Amino acid sequence: MATRGPDALPHDGLLAPAPQDTPMVPDAPPPPEPRPRSSLAALVLATLAVGFTLWAAQDIVLPVLLALFYALVGNPIIRTLQKLWVPRFVGALVVLVGGIAGTVALGNQLIDPAAEWVRQVPTEMREIAPKLRELTEPVQAANQAAQNIAEAAEVGTGEKVEVVRTEVNDPYKVLTATPKMIASVLAVVLLTFFFMVYGQGLQRHALALLPSRQQKRVTLDILDSIEREISRYVLTISVINFAVGMALAGLLMWLGVPMAEALLWGTMAALLNFAPYVGPLIGIGIMLLMGFVAFDETWKSLAPAGIYLVLHTIEGQIITPIVLGKRMALSPLMLILALMLFGWLWGIIGLLLAVPLLVCVKLVLARIEGLEGWALLFE
Repeated sequence: MATRGPDALPHDGLLAPAPQDTPMVPDAPPPPEPRPRSSLAALVLATLAVGFTLWAAQDIVLPVLLALFYALVGNPIIRTLQKLWVPRFVGALVVLVGGIAGTVALGNQLIDPAAEWVRQVPTEMREIAPKLRELTEPVQAANQAAQNIAEAAEVGTGEKVEVVRTEVNDPYKVLTATPKMIASVLAVVLLTFFFMVYGQGLQRHALALLPSRQQKRVTLDILDSIEREISRYVLTISVINFAVGMALAGLLMWLGVPMAEALLWGTMAALLNFAPYVGPLIGIGIMLLMGFVAFDETWKSLAPAGIYLVLHTIEGQIITPIVLGKRMALSPLMLILALMLFGWLWGIIGLLLAVPLLVCVKLVLARIEGLEGWALLFE
């Protein structure tokens, strides 16, 4: 019987595979490292830097934003004209020329009553001083108390308390500001036309830089839906504000205000209505002043402000919620914060652009996956 040698392997019929025949198992990829998070101080500094940049570059930023705003108003009209086989270039030209012609015609109607009203205000204010004296008695009492405190401080310290007023008059300021304003207006007009004509093409060329077709398709769908919703919102709000202004003008004419002056106040109300809360408060104050200047009877003096308040209440509580629905509803707190921020940055134009910009941010957040929760902060 044969014996096994020392080098014999057990289980002769089952030889172990050679080491080189062992299949290589690829190593598992290392887990991705967590993305570094910015510190709170870095976020605050970045926010301050962006805010300062927006304020410092407002001569460039504001024409672009105004042009985008006007282009959003005109895009629904241009799309309607395209359905009627009107080329986009021709439709944009028609919308732009029509808007400029309407603005010039309205300005010609308003410039004379505005100048006349400004000339009459000093004289009329002296005549309505008895009416206003009763309303300003608390203010006069506060001024008297402040004067008494100042006199007591003068007696106690032996030093004379004076109020120093400084005023700097630059005779060349108007000459330097006029060309700048004309250049800004021309820039807004040209940018509006280019945004309406070439905006979609520029958007698609920018999307071509994305790596995958899926990313291009999803991003294009998001941008198209956002552009359509914002355009519809801006156009709807513009039509509603125009209706409020025309209704106010008609009721003022019913009270006996001349048509040109009534159109002036109606246009003012339509523009102020773009700034919720702040605009109507300013409008009510102006309507009170106008009522005291235009009418002698007390009830008629208060009637313009009352009419404006009723119209704004109907528009804000009934018409706008029904037309736009809850999808476009905005938080009053966020509205106030946006008005404060953009009003501080850009003045009157910032107040007019605050709501459209806030709606744009809300829609963008609601459409981006993972950021839907942030959109709830604006509701």
